[in-house]
Amino acid sequence: MADLFICLDIGGSKILGAIMNEKDEILCRVKKKTKPKLGRDAVDDRIKSVIHELMSSYGMDKKDLKAIGAGAPGVIDTKSGNVRIAPNMPWTDHPLRKIMEEEFQAPFVVGNDVNVGVLGEWKYGAARGYSNVVGIFMGTGIGGGIIIDGKLFTGSGSAGAEIGHMIINTEGPLCNCGQRGCLEAYSSKVAITRELKAGIEMGIPTVLKDVLKGKDEVIRSNDLKKAVLRGDQLATSTLRRAAYYLAAGIGNLINIFNPEIVILGGGVVEALEDEVLSTVKSNISRFAWSHMLEQTQIKAAQLKDDAVLYGARALISETLGY
Repeated sequence: MADLFICLDIGGSKILGAIMNEKDEILCRVKKKTKPKLGRDAVDDRIKSVIHELMSSYGMDKKDLKAIGAGAPGVIDTKSGNVRIAPNMPWTDHPLRKIMEEEFQAPFVVGNDVNVGVLGEWKYGAARGYSNVVGIFMGTGIGGGIIIDGKLFTGSGSAGAEIGHMIINTEGPLCNCGQRGCLEAYSSKVAITRELKAGIEMGIPTVLKDVLKGKDEVIRSNDLKKAVLRGDQLATSTLRRAAYYLAAGIGNLINIFNPEIVILGGGVVEALEDEVLSTVKSNISRFAWSHMLEQTQIKAAQLKDDAVLYGARALISETLGY
């Protein structure tokens, strides 16, 4: 059997795994719930079970496994493979690489999930062929990744490219990180939900009133899409506000990094690509220097749910050389 790679997208709600071959084709998939509330060891066991199930389903042995690559949430020391801290996961200074290599006797490489997703788009998706790339993922929060001169930028402490926490307004709304006025506090699904609920409390009619009854409910991208496509005024104006502030964040990044391309992804963009890109592009000139903007394309990501899987494969290639 040819050399095979296992690629993982480890998130707070699900673990998605795939077997890929030397042609970078996905041969088999397995998906399980993460269940982080069960604790650190239970999460590790669930990751192992995804890998074991993949190998069993495809009929492969450990000798066929060339390497394992993964994207995972949090601040990750890519050299040691330790997860320093991961919000919504029971990991602090957690030796994830050591645990997985002991179990499977194969090299294990891991990086921050959003960084890995951008790496996937750079090698296999919308940013293929470019050397300087900014990726922004608009989901429950705002994640990002940056490619500089063909290399993933992670900063001096492996925590770089926290794009969602650039300050857009020093007196803005409180972000979950504890700061005020972060991009995430304006353009994430959490922020969109906050604005929708404020509108509902003011008595603005919307088809989303029943959808957002729960106190801690965060709007689903598909529900937002349905409302916008139905012409719901509150949903439409709230989305445009989020995309306007996203344009401000993108403008800052263009001015700083002068990228060839900015890739926009995440659940909101996947659901409402035309609406988000239209608002961003119609406002971006307010925030980016014109001579830099002329050199920069703004496109939607292509790989969608598979971005981290392909990014994990790219991480194997970039780190191990195969």
